[in-house]
Amino acid sequence: MAELYEKHGKDIQFLVVYIKEAHALDSRRPMTGRGAPLVQEPVTWGERQAVAKQCAAAMEIEHLPTIIDEIDDGVGAAYAAWPDRLFLVGKDGKIAYSGGRGPFGFKPEQLSSAIVKELTREVRR
Repeated sequence: MAELYEKHGKDIQFLVVYIKEAHALDSRRPMTGRGAPLVQEPVTWGERQAVAKQCAAAMEIEHLPTIIDEIDDGVGAAYAAWPDRLFLVGKDGKIAYSGGRGPFGFKPEQLSSAIVKELTREVRR
């Protein structure tokens, strides 16, 4: 994601939405190692903010603009985004790219191609 931001960040607005933690230690699929922070699933807004900050630092994306989903996971549910997913909102405000669910559907190279295509597309009014 950091590479995409460096490549396209001057042309489009990037926004990371931190949703429900995918691999919390108290979840069905805890993840340890591979640089992932060892965290419990947040139960308060303050805990979610702290975990989001840890995860962004571990992924080296703390410089990307980020918002945090509410504890009720409304954004994650609305976009079927768990555990992670990539979207591109086009110039016309419609979804121009919707990647598959991660980790197997998480394909930044496809998003990059969609960004280039969207930047060259003319919007009819």
